[in-house]
Amino acid sequence: MTTRSDLAHWRGEAGDAAGAAAAYEQLLADRLRVLGADHPDTLATRSHLAHRRGEAGDAAGAAAAYEQLLPGQVRVQGPDHPHTLTTRNNLAHLRGEAGDTSGATAAYEQLLADQLRVLGADHPYTLTTRSHLAYRRGEAGDTAGAAAAYEQLLPDQVRVQGPDHPDTLAARSQLAYWRGKAGETPQA
Repeated sequence: MTTRSDLAHWRGEAGDAAGAAAAYEQLLADRLRVLGADHPDTLATRSHLAHRRGEAGDAAGAAAAYEQLLPGQVRVQGPDHPHTLTTRNNLAHLRGEAGDTSGATAAYEQLLADQLRVLGADHPYTLTTRSHLAYRRGEAGDTAGAAAAYEQLLPDQVRVQGPDHPDTLAARSQLAYWRGKAGETPQA
């Protein structure tokens, strides 16, 4: 099963996301049968399957797979485990990609509260979630709120990651974009 997992991984890395997803799906059935739903390898296989489905362009299917994974991770690893938090991030992202902007925004808001508590305000994942939340707010039509969120995020990114970090530069770009969308053309 480990070899099959490695093969599926490298198939995906080689650009065959759909083939990797199919291989993970077959492997998941066997891991469930042999190891059970709560085994760490079974949980990891579920995560890899969801990821590759998303890469293959099936955002809704990937979101559904992450939704199926999350209760097991919470039960086995706990709600504050890094893998659980990552799954919640991926689920929020894929909800947005599947067109559920309000669901993605709500999921990012809940995730951010937990990341602030568990990881702290300066953790790179917390900063990334703040950026994703700001973006989804803009996508939901709150362009001024998105611009304000990026304006609050930018000084923290500069302080933590530096002025030339790619995430800092992306936040600057997003701030200008959402200011422009909000009608703040001179500031943009």
